[in-house]
Amino acid sequence: MGNQAGSLKKHLETAEKTGALSFTDKGLEKFPPDLVKVVGNLRNLDLSNNKIGSLPQNIGAFKMMKTLTLSKNKLSAIPEDLGKLSKLENLNLSFNFIQSVPNSFQQLKHLKEITLSHNQLTTFPLSLLNLKQLAIVDLSSNRLTSVPGQVGQMEATELVLNCNQISHVAKEVSKCPRLKTLRLEENCLALDSIPTALLTESGVSLLALEGNLFDVKKLDEVEGFDKYMERYTAVKRKLD
Repeated sequence: MGNQAGSLKKHLETAEKTGALSFTDKGLEKFPPDLVKVVGNLRNLDLSNNKIGSLPQNIGAFKMMKTLTLSKNKLSAIPEDLGKLSKLENLNLSFNFIQSVPNSFQQLKHLKEITLSHNQLTTFPLSLLNLKQLAIVDLSSNRLTSVPGQVGQMEATELVLNCNQISHVAKEVSKCPRLKTLRLEENCLALDSIPTALLTESGVSLLALEGNLFDVKKLDEVEGFDKYMERYTAVKRKLD
């Protein structure tokens, strides 16, 4: 541990100057209390691939934080205080044991990208709705069983829900104002559980449905599929 502490001390000295600290693969079991020394200027923190079991209740004190990476740890809960990181733009909490997302996330007004894949979420985190800057939400490889109607208020452009247990998608999802990419691969969806409105009325131009309870070739028999293909083709043409 002495060696680890010495190594962290050097990282802290650098972080005071640069605002960035990466301390990955170090076997850490606790969030390092010494990080309080750079609380005023730490903008990027990466503590991935450790064994951290919990975050400090006052994590919101890191007011300058823009990017926080805590993937591949042993976190089972997120403190409400994390919602005070008002400058946070990028949050990666993948490969943990998280079961829910606190309501305080509604305060993360600058959040652009959140990765919560490979956790234990059973319900869609509604605290991610109405965040105007949010672009990418990755909730793949959790235990979600449905996409509820409230998700129509989500501002994201890309929503990744692959490898869950989703059997129901509410038609209101078609009302997502900016949603362009919706990934629902490897779930439990039947062909008749794809809402017509998602094909006819939404702005979604990439709908990924491979690995569900139907052959994706049958999609072209569904009402509104031609409308969806018009959007898909138009976007593809732009990219080409």
